[in-house]
Amino acid sequence: MFLLGTATTFAGAFLAACGTEPDQEVAATEVSVGSSVILGSVIIAQPTEGNFVAYSSACPHQGSRITKVEGDTVICTNHKSVFNISDGSVVSGPAQNGLTSANLKQDGDTLSASVQ
Repeated sequence: MFLLGTATTFAGAFLAACGTEPDQEVAATEVSVGSSVILGSVIIAQPTEGNFVAYSSACPHQGSRITKVEGDTVICTNHKSVFNISDGSVVSGPAQNGLTSANLKQDGDTLSASVQ
């Protein structure tokens, strides 16, 4: 058990030092037009048909995870900040800054995103 715990701690420290998280993937067909999906550290949205964008799911207010999709907005339920999925701008709430863009790649029908 000690060796397993040590290896796990080392792996976590190593990944944290690298500063990048693995890509999160979803089929493009699972992202509805005018809506988004939240996949761990990223949000992938399709504001208009065929136009995909990605953002970090970390709320710019205090770093809590954005966890709720409501139509064309996403909401940080911790302090109720609301963001527009088309450009990541603040709709309402204590957040003063918009969402941080994430790296987005499309390979056929698969979308993948990651935060640096």
